[in-house]
Amino acid sequence: MKADRRTGTVLDMRRIALIAVVTALSATPALAQNFTGNWACRDATASKAGILTIYGSVYGFASTSVGDASSGTGTITAYQDGVTINDGGLRATRGIQVGRMIPDPTYGTAIQLETADTIVMLCTPR
Repeated sequence: MKADRRTGTVLDMRRIALIAVVTALSATPALAQNFTGNWACRDATASKAGILTIYGSVYGFASTSVGDASSGTGTITAYQDGVTINDGGLRATRGIQVGRMIPDPTYGTAIQLETADTIVMLCTPR
């Protein structure tokens, strides 16, 4: 009878572990989607730089400067805490490589747009 209780306990622990793994994996896609939407971007001088829109695997950027070549669309690769800018005006004109999700005291989260060397813009939810 003692062997049956141990076997039952081991099976219960395995079930709990399996449920924990499935729950964690089901939450992962939701974490990766928190960058989707419209973002108001400011440059290093805190001036309005434009609007960044991210949906699916594409982005659009509308600069506040008329004729700015960084305006337009491009593709992204999503990862858990941000995106990689693959192409488009932001990559070609401004050298922006990634958009990293960071905590923001006012808005909860923000996207920090970065080149290989520096932070270029900070974008907050619109």
